[in-house]
Amino acid sequence: MTSSVALAAVTFDRPDELAVLLDLVGQQSLPVDTICLVDSGTTPARDIAAAHGNVDYVRSEANLGGAGGFALAILKAVASGAEWIWIMDDDAEPRDTECLATLVREAESRGLDAVVPLVVAPDHPDQLSFFFRIDGKVTHDRTQVEKAGFLPDVGHFFNGALIRSDVFFKVGLPDIRLFIRGDEVDFMLRLRKAGIRFGTVATASITHPHAFDETRHVFGARWHVIIPGTAFKRHFYYRNRGYLIRRYKRGKSLIADVGGYLGYFLPRGDFRGLAEWFKAFSSGLRAKGFGPLKDQEF
Repeated sequence: MTSSVALAAVTFDRPDELAVLLDLVGQQSLPVDTICLVDSGTTPARDIAAAHGNVDYVRSEANLGGAGGFALAILKAVASGAEWIWIMDDDAEPRDTECLATLVREAESRGLDAVVPLVVAPDHPDQLSFFFRIDGKVTHDRTQVEKAGFLPDVGHFFNGALIRSDVFFKVGLPDIRLFIRGDEVDFMLRLRKAGIRFGTVATASITHPHAFDETRHVFGARWHVIIPGTAFKRHFYYRNRGYLIRRYKRGKSLIADVGGYLGYFLPRGDFRGLAEWFKAFSSGLRAKGFGPLKDQEF
């Protein structure tokens, strides 16, 4: 019996990228039964969705962020009755027509309830968009990660992750309070806490814009910090890091973040950057600062 799959996708003002994604999903050798698409953009993508016959299009007039958008899309996908939910951002591209079939096969053969493909940087096929830590060192090197074959209990979620529907009844949906940057880490930590079997496989891949310039090394290859490129993204990343450290009592992460950001900003005399980090990070540690933000706050 063929496994049933529903795609849960979000979009925000990327009409060209969305059209490519939907085209590539339609070319998969294992067909997707339904596509649940949540659109929070300023310009509706209804026409693009309508051009692909099996899209359950949901228009949100409020910007739900990635977390809220994925929560709504996943809930719609689960409600479709599909066995598997395939999660995708609008700027992801499953270029290999066997991608979905490979993920289902890997999950079933390994007894996994969630499986994640490698996320490859566009135009850089030898580099991964998001780093892994191998032998204690941060790496974007695809070959190095492929040598491991399977990386248990780790993955870059919401970029091609395939998850059994019943998993969401055990761990819940993405936390809308996180908005962006950190919701995928929170979800991964909940999977670990619940004892869900998952991991990243090197036999399947998608492409997604990379974030190479966000990784800043502090004390060699074993210690780094992440500094997103805009004040908006930095606020949510720093705040959510603080909140997740509090929520999951991650003492090592607290030491790494405090030491790392002090070690990065102070030698450069970047007191404004340090203050920006401390304000948002401490807000997260106190579980404060949730809710929508206004443009004038940045």
